[in-house]
Amino acid sequence: MLRYCRTCNEVRKSSMSHHQVKRRRVFYIPGYDPIHPRRYRELYRKEGAAQAAVSGYEIALRPKAGGGSYGWQVAGDFDGRAVTADVEVLIWSDIVRDSMSNSIPATYLQLVQTAWVYIASGALWRLMRLRKGPVIAALYPVLFLLGQLGLAALAVWVVMRIGRVVVAAIDPGWPGLGLILTAISVIVGLGLGLGVLRWFRAQDGRFFAYYLMHDYAFSARWKGANPPALEQRMAAFGDSIAAALHEPVDEVLLVGHSSGAHLAVSVLADLIRAGRVPAAGPALSFLSLGQVVPMMSFLPKAHRLRGDLQFLSESDALTWVDVTAPGDGCAFALCDPVAVSGVARDGKRWPLVLSAAFTQTLSPARWKALRWRFFRLHFQYLCAFDRPGDYDYFAITAGPLTLADRYHGRAPSKSRIDRAVSGHVSVAP
Repeated sequence: MLRYCRTCNEVRKSSMSHHQVKRRRVFYIPGYDPIHPRRYRELYRKEGAAQAAVSGYEIALRPKAGGGSYGWQVAGDFDGRAVTADVEVLIWSDIVRDSMSNSIPATYLQLVQTAWVYIASGALWRLMRLRKGPVIAALYPVLFLLGQLGLAALAVWVVMRIGRVVVAAIDPGWPGLGLILTAISVIVGLGLGLGVLRWFRAQDGRFFAYYLMHDYAFSARWKGANPPALEQRMAAFGDSIAAALHEPVDEVLLVGHSSGAHLAVSVLADLIRAGRVPAAGPALSFLSLGQVVPMMSFLPKAHRLRGDLQFLSESDALTWVDVTAPGDGCAFALCDPVAVSGVARDGKRWPLVLSAAFTQTLSPARWKALRWRFFRLHFQYLCAFDRPGDYDYFAITAGPLTLADRYHGRAPSKSRIDRAVSGHVSVAP
């Protein structure tokens, strides 16, 4: 089969491909996100149209056919090769929402607990040896929340100080008035301090401090293990994927973004171990994007995740491609999640670690516009590139090539980090 290489703009043959992908099932696991998955449909619709205009193919969204979780259908036309992709979002946003405290004091308690887990376990210092960007991102909510608390305390102090000055100036002939004014200054000061904290909480859609604190606290609370509710949901994810592997499709593609990447690792490992991947079934592919696996795998009780990473890296039942970019300050860019977690063995095959190379695949003007929008850049993998290389999310999910064919013979990025760094490497409790 002919493979179109958009990087070098030439056509070449792929020795592994036997037929065009005409129908694909795509499952997408979001990261730690409390928002309804319709945002991902709208993102796909908008950015897919932009990428199609740049790259010269056609894609169109249709309503999802059949039951299951939230999703949509994509019709792709790539140089006359028609593809139908059914995209399904594997939802765990309700679990995310349940884990997010609306209480300001509870969030500060989470701050203390999370900092203690990462510092006492030694994970923080080892993570800093990988990439400073995601560690800074992890420290950001801690420092920003402490800064908010400091401003609130300052407001209390200023009001009480003013109250003391007023009391000192009162004529002593007014017995009890000084005590009343002092009490009023304390109440006003505490009210102002609470108002400062509540204002910052209300503005978190701009600052993301509370959101990120809840995210890191979710991982730290169980020290790298998964809570029971999440394990049950992951089992349901596995059932959906297992059913798709028995459908008349050419490829079943699982996409895990951010925190969703390590969930996908465990879901796929469970499927393969249980013998639920038919040998004569469709190609099974795994695309991890903007992964933050070390934030979990470096924690002391992440035995399951480390074991799943090790198992999946040696499996011949799937193709696993890991895409990150140094420009994404929220991801562990080009860090081989298996190797850095200290569980790589001689039989390791996966993942193929690639860079989305934002500084090259985005034009200078586009890069300048996005450079300091850190949260937006963490979602760039799901968006259009105006100078695309060989990574194209829409061609991967709606195009005529399997993930294996698309990257057949592709060497891993030279800048990848594949040294063992984690201090916790056990794969069993």
